[in-house]
This record gives sequence, structure tokens and C-alpha cells, in this order.
Amino acid sequence: MENTMSSSRLNYGKIFLLGFGFFGVSIVWGVYNAFVPIFLSEKFGLSAALVGFFMTLDNIAALFIQPPVGAWSDRLRSPLGRRIPFILIGAPITAVAFGLVPIAAILPLFVACTSTLLLSAALWRTPLVALMPDITPSEFRSQANGIVNFMGGIGVIVALQAGGLLYNMSPNFPFWLGSALVIVSALIVYLFIEEPKEYGESEKQPSMLESLKELFNDSDKSGLRILFAIFFWFIGYSAVETFFTLYARNHLGLSAGDGATLLSVLPLFFVLAAMPAGFLAGKIGRRLTISIGLIILSVMFLMLFITPAEALLTGIAPLPLVGIPLVEGGARMLTLAGVMLILCGIAWAFININSLPMVVDLTGLARVGTFTGLYYLFSTLSAIVGPNVNGWAIQLTGNNYNMIMIIAPVFLLIAFWLMMGVKKGEASSS
Repeated sequence: MENTMSSSRLNYGKIFLLGFGFFGVSIVWGVYNAFVPIFLSEKFGLSAALVGFFMTLDNIAALFIQPPVGAWSDRLRSPLGRRIPFILIGAPITAVAFGLVPIAAILPLFVACTSTLLLSAALWRTPLVALMPDITPSEFRSQANGIVNFMGGIGVIVALQAGGLLYNMSPNFPFWLGSALVIVSALIVYLFIEEPKEYGESEKQPSMLESLKELFNDSDKSGLRILFAIFFWFIGYSAVETFFTLYARNHLGLSAGDGATLLSVLPLFFVLAAMPAGFLAGKIGRRLTISIGLIILSVMFLMLFITPAEALLTGIAPLPLVGIPLVEGGARMLTLAGVMLILCGIAWAFININSLPMVVDLTGLARVGTFTGLYYLFSTLSAIVGPNVNGWAIQLTGNNYNMIMIIAPVFLLIAFWLMMGVKKGEASSS
């Protein structure tokens, strides 16, 4: 892989292969976020607030594990490299625990399975993500992140589309498919991605907390603005994602499977926009691309809030696979809600594809894992806050699941304001 870092061109083949790791991770969380709330609400009878709290446990695990693991992987030296060992240990445990989640018949066993899943998944995600900037020069990181997120988006589509169909056959099947694909994805990364032998500066590097203190003491404050913007936009987005299947069932009157299928147009168009979002940022800059995405996403959530449920299910055109049947046995249709979710997917690509490259370009190659950990510190903090805020908002408004669509834009617009003051994090020449 040494040639990737020294070349003036992006090695598309290697980046696509690395994307299989993101494919596996995305399937796990796509299925988890779509169907675990249904289990909690209907199988175990938990309230919306408790569902919201439970759905933050993955982020609580990630908060305490992912940032220090990222810094640890920066310091690790092994024959397999500094990132791959975490993947080889974490991925198999994740696969086994994930396959056991739907067959847990009592809540304590369900909690044991999900806890094992959450802890193991947190162990290998940051090292996996840090591989992208490890093998990619700064000026190509937005484009490379577009490619790996393209692969991750395909994973979410598989989780929601195939998962929605499989769930209607048996609630076990989406989880078992995810377990198998996690193993396959991790093996592809292990077999085909060779880590660089040079890791940048050899002297002792600051810890994650010391790096965070540096950002606080920086007179420019661009690094802090980026990280807090990430915090606020993930509050808005992750809360909507967490409660969408319950929103679809309770506000739109759809089945859980059809709710997951309706949502699948968002990751589909995230996938389609992922690589263009990276190349657009290469032309007009990362900050401007992210800001455009924040405005579009805010407007679409507001439109979902103010438009009556009946109007949201208005059929626009036939749409095989990712459309939903509006009458039993009817053709699958693209709905008005689907159009809005399509635009949400494009906007989310503009935001998400370019945020990690901005963060890792605040530092050098030696601290990529540490700053990837900082990215996850702020994004997981927000993913803890978001579902809880929205869970209580739903419960306090008499289980009005439409409330998530009005709260989310508030946080997205705060993120937009923060991005207006960012002056660092753009691509630099090799």
C-alpha cells in the first residue's frame, strides 16, 4: 500500500476494497436501528423514552471505547499493522452477538446479546475508519471517503431493503444475513488491504485528551467548531434515523417492514450522491459543500413535519424494490415522503462525506487514529443525546412521533452557524 500514499492519484481499487469493511459495519447498524426499536416496543413493551435510552447504549459504549482505541491503534506496532488486529478480533465477536439478538426471548438475555454486540463493534470501528486516511493523501480524502461511504450506503440499503423483506418472513433473518456479511467484509479487508509501513512522525505523540486540549487552546477555534458542528448535526440526524420505523408505523400508519423500505430511499440516494459529494468538495471546498447539505436537510425535515400524513403517502410514480405498496397487493410506489427522503439522502452525503476528512486534515498522519477518535467522541456524544431528547419529546407530546421532524432542524441550523466560522480542514497538497 506504500504506493497509495506516494502516488499523486487515488487508488480506486484499494479504496473500494476497504469499503467492504464499511459495508459490513453499515449492515449491522442499519438492521439494528431499524428493528431493535420494534423488538423493544412490541416484544418487551418498553415506552418511547426507554426505547430512546436503550438505542443510545451503542453510543455510550462507543463513547468510552472508540476514541481511546483510535489513539491506541496509532501507537500499536504489529506484523499485521496497527489497525488490522482490532478488526480481526472485533468483527467475529460482533457477528456472533448480532446473530443472537433476535432469538433472545427475555429482556436480560436480549440486553446481554446487544451489550456484547455494542462493545465488540466499538472495538474495531475507529481502526477501520482510520485506514482510509492512512492510505489516502489529503487532497483525495473527500473522494476516498465518498467511495467508502458509497459501500457503506449499499450496506444500509441491503439492511433496510433486503432486511425489510426478510423481516416480514422472519425477524431472525435480517440479523443472520448481517452476521454472515460482517465476516465476509472483515476477511476482504484483511486479505486485500496492506497498511503503510511508514506512520509519520516517530516521536511521542500527544494523547487524545492532549490533542483535544490543543484544539481548545487554538486561537482560531476551527477545530472545535468542526467538532461541535458534528455534534449538533448528528443529534438531528441520528434521532430521526432511530425513531423512523416507529414514526412510519405510528404517524404514517405503515408496517415496520414498509417503514424500513420507505427509509431505504435515503441511503440509496446517499450512496448515489456519496462520490459526487466528495468530488464536489474537491471543486468548491468541504465547508461550503457541508453547509449546502445542512440547509437542504433542515428544509426537508421541516417539510416532513408540516405535510399531513395522508399527503406524504401520495403516490408519485411506480418504483420497484424501494417503493412501498399503498394498498394491499398493489404496485410499489414512490411517495411524496419518499421524494423528501431522497433529498435528505443527497444532503446527508454532502455533510457526512466531507466531515471526517476535515477532522483528520487538522493533524498529520501520525495522529490520524487519535483525531478519528475525536470525530467519534463528538458524533457518539450527539447520538446519545439525540434519541433521548427525541424519546422524551415523543412521550411528553402523547407519543407524537412527528415531533422528531421539528426538533432535528433546530440542531442542524446550529451546526450550520458553527460551520460558518470554520477556516481549517480543507484539502492540502501532498
